[in-house]
Amino acid sequence: MRNLPPLHALRAFEAAARHLHFARAADELGLTPTAISHQVRQLEAILGVELFCRFPRPVRLSTAGENLFPVLCTALDQIAGTINLLTATATATATATAHEAPLRLSVTMAFASRWLMSRLPLLRAETGLTITVEATDLPADLHATNIDMAIRYAQHPYGQAQWHRLFDDAIIPVCAPGLVKTMQPLTSDGILALPLLQYRWKSDSSNAPSWDRWHAHAGVKAPLSTVPQSFSEEIHAIDAAMSGQGAVLASQHLVADLLKVGQLVQLSDIALPGLTYWAVFLSTHPNKDRLEHLLGWLQQQN
Repeated sequence: MRNLPPLHALRAFEAAARHLHFARAADELGLTPTAISHQVRQLEAILGVELFCRFPRPVRLSTAGENLFPVLCTALDQIAGTINLLTATATATATATAHEAPLRLSVTMAFASRWLMSRLPLLRAETGLTITVEATDLPADLHATNIDMAIRYAQHPYGQAQWHRLFDDAIIPVCAPGLVKTMQPLTSDGILALPLLQYRWKSDSSNAPSWDRWHAHAGVKAPLSTVPQSFSEEIHAIDAAMSGQGAVLASQHLVADLLKVGQLVQLSDIALPGLTYWAVFLSTHPNKDRLEHLLGWLQQQN
């Protein structure tokens, strides 16, 4: 049996840590700030440590809180992502006709969460296609699985399949609007003076986005300070940036919707070259006409 604190206390702490604000956490969870504070105090009592430094204001995470937050955030994101995918898959399966099974589309977790999920209703409405989303950060083997199409992020095509360019990418510096005092683009030195967030690139590559590369690309002569906060997943670094914890280098396509609604702001036009999003499927696929229909819709979304 797992020896875990109450889930409601863990959710309250994760929301408060992400917002660094108890009232905003309360709004998100549909509770009162007093209830959030009580649940966080309950969790602190169970763990025997303080998770927040409450004074002087504003509230900030303690060392124990900084250690717990990314682990808990990852676990809750994985649960939420799995539930969303199960819901999307169930909806797709329920609406599929007996003679036309859903197309199975393999995408990364970040692409599914930050780009594809919000567009699925429009995709179904405009194409009539039913899609089952398979979200994983491991490349799908189109020859050995039942995946019909994969969205891949790569510099060049590889392997024996048809690769179709969707859109080229760039890596841009972004943060929450509340982190900066002006809506005008900051100087490179000003950007690097902000709290910086980093995440682990999925493969060994000279194209890996990092503040070291951006620092050199921007031509900044002053040495770069140590990046204090790092995440295993790009999506979690973006979430941390949205909550005002720092600036992050992110795929322009993954944050495009967040920039559009003002949850993030772009700090500079100086960008690192990204890779390319490709749609990949087998030329011998029996449903090639449906895949080409899906491909055409994806290419129109750039």
